[in-house]
Amino acid sequence: MTEKGITIVGVKKRYGSGDTAVEALKNVNMHVAPGEVVGLIGPSGSGKSTLLKCLGAVIEPTAGQMMLGDDLIYDNAWRVKDLRALRRDRIGFVFQAPYLIPFLDVTDNVALLPMLAGKPNAEARKQARELFKALDIEHRAKAMPSQLSGGEQQRVAIARGLVNRPPVILADEPTAPLDSERALAVIRILNEMAQKFATAIIVVTHDEKIIPTFKRIYHIRDGVTYEEKGEGRSFE
Repeated sequence: MTEKGITIVGVKKRYGSGDTAVEALKNVNMHVAPGEVVGLIGPSGSGKSTLLKCLGAVIEPTAGQMMLGDDLIYDNAWRVKDLRALRRDRIGFVFQAPYLIPFLDVTDNVALLPMLAGKPNAEARKQARELFKALDIEHRAKAMPSQLSGGEQQRVAIARGLVNRPPVILADEPTAPLDSERALAVIRILNEMAQKFATAIIVVTHDEKIIPTFKRIYHIRDGVTYEEKGEGRSFE
């Protein structure tokens, strides 16, 4: 496993043991290169949530290997001592709901993560403002979350996911609450940010509006992944 981005080889996850054991993931193989956005699609119960939790270092796989950037982070056991720091510094998360802190303004919502990682407040806020410019929400930097539209809130959530320059972003149904125009805008932004920051992005989705935009798609069924070439349609 030498390519950067995120690489997953033979990942398995078993819950329980003996006759009651459940194989949630049986054989997951994926690679997402820096600057690439791929879709992860599957029916309820197929293993999407379990896979996302394994990728996000929230739960431990049972077997397999995972490489993040240049580092082997899992090889039949965690190879990283501080999983909290791994999640904070190396993995960005974008969820279906923005989960912005209501009593912090937009800048502090995004700057909080690098501050927790030890960056000076001024530097963290500068990073946030640079992302706002790239995401075309610089004019909303002092707004409170309640003053934003749904699309603006999701852009702030994307900025928060990117602020520590993680090599990978996991986006879980990021367009589900949005109409077609805003959903396509979010996916366009994710693609632009992936290219700009060389980030590998995995988008878990059921959203038929955005599935045609992916150039590559991983399907997961019964805990096994299958890759196919996507349509790669434009966002217009």
